[in-house]
Amino acid sequence: MEAIQPILAMCLVLGLLGGSLWWLRHKGLAQFSRPGLRQSERKMQVVERLPLSPGHSLHLVRVGDRMLLVASSPGGCALLEASTGDELPRGPEPVR
Repeated sequence: MEAIQPILAMCLVLGLLGGSLWWLRHKGLAQFSRPGLRQSERKMQVVERLPLSPGHSLHLVRVGDRMLLVASSPGGCALLEASTGDELPRGPEPVR
């Protein structure tokens, strides 16, 4: 009977930690990289993200030698602009 209270407290703390992590990842505030993949080996990189409102944002994504401007909203995503590498100036390194 005495062991039940500490076990329940530990389950509550782990549940709160898991819920906080889910919320942070859902809002885009916590990002994790895969340990086996180096930055130079990535085929797709998020260069910049611009939040417009709580549910809407613009994403500048580099895929190989192409740059894509993508708008995201609760209703889905839309490609706004696509450019090849020879049309684009090389800017700063991607946001990590």
